Amino acid sequence: MPCTAGKWEDGPVTEQLHDISVRGFASDNYSGVHPEVLAAIAAANNGHQVAYGEDVYTERLQQVFAGHFGEGIEAFPVFNGTGANVTGLQSMLPRWGAVISASTAHINSDEGGAPERVGGIKLLTVPAPDGKLTIELIDREAWGWGDEHRAQPLVVSITQTTELGTAYTAAEVRAIADHVHERGMTLHMDGARLSNAAASLDLPLRAFTRDAGVDVLSVGGTKNGALGAEAIVVLNPEASVGLKYLRKLNMQLASKMRFTSAQLIALYEGDLWIESARHANGMARRLRDALDAGIAAGEMPGLGFSQETQSNGVFATLPAGVADRLRERFRFYDWDASRGEVRWMCSFDTSEADIDAFVAGIREELAAA
Repeated sequence: MPCTAGKWEDGPVTEQLHDISVRGFASDNYSGVHPEVLAAIAAANNGHQVAYGEDVYTERLQQVFAGHFGEGIEAFPVFNGTGANVTGLQSMLPRWGAVISASTAHINSDEGGAPERVGGIKLLTVPAPDGKLTIELIDREAWGWGDEHRAQPLVVSITQTTELGTAYTAAEVRAIADHVHERGMTLHMDGARLSNAAASLDLPLRAFTRDAGVDVLSVGGTKNGALGAEAIVVLNPEASVGLKYLRKLNMQLASKMRFTSAQLIALYEGDLWIESARHANGMARRLRDALDAGIAAGEMPGLGFSQETQSNGVFATLPAGVADRLRERFRFYDWDASRGEVRWMCSFDTSEADIDAFVAGIREELAAA
């Protein structure tokens, strides 16, 4: 596969090892890479660019995010959501600081202890039945400032959309931000599904982030069609320090950063981010509506729902044994196996035919229960 005039000639194609007709509803990470993102990676591939973020693509990304969030922000591309959250939170805290979050938050339940073990961050968690923090819930742990025996609650972290598929309104974020700031704390937002939230709320990104008082934001790309690209966006420079060093310290500094930045440019420079999110949300709504109709028609005995469907996830409850049989055809996760709760996620490439086939499978297994 020789290189001619700066371009590689066609070579052998890696063998496809999976059946592309198989569809999963376990996670929006199961989807592939959006073709426009792949094209952006390919476009960035020829020739040389300065490494470690001094490339033209990373410079362009700053402009793209400034277009969404306003001037004076700074974006730090990273590899994954856990890295974005841990590194961003570290930059907001002294060694004695703690983070208040919902018990269901990704930083608490799905990051393998990385905030504590890698970040050295104490998490102060509270139960949130719909995944959303409120002022009252925050105040359960927002106390003890000046007490040397207690980790100091200095940051509140909220997730948008939440791990339960619910979305904070801009007014709810503003109320939390005002409450947090009045107490000398700062506000972090885990935006792994930020695009889905914007689609659900029908708002521009800035309306429920910077304008609502968020200080530091994790911006997701991977769940919305990127190969592996997230970013920490500092919306309030006074709330964050040392990210230049912390990103490297946490092994999140890409040497060939142009490829990470090119993915995020492909998503966020135009409308791809919102179009993909609207589609994923729409497929979840199609699934929920079809199942609601089945329940009303008496065709879905024992099926229930544990959360509102506000983004690209449907949270349901099933009779014993149904989930295991259904999983023989469609991959998905138990959310709370003790009460038969499951999570079904839709992606940018989920089709109406995928949803219809899944609904038919659910109907069949419920009828056999």
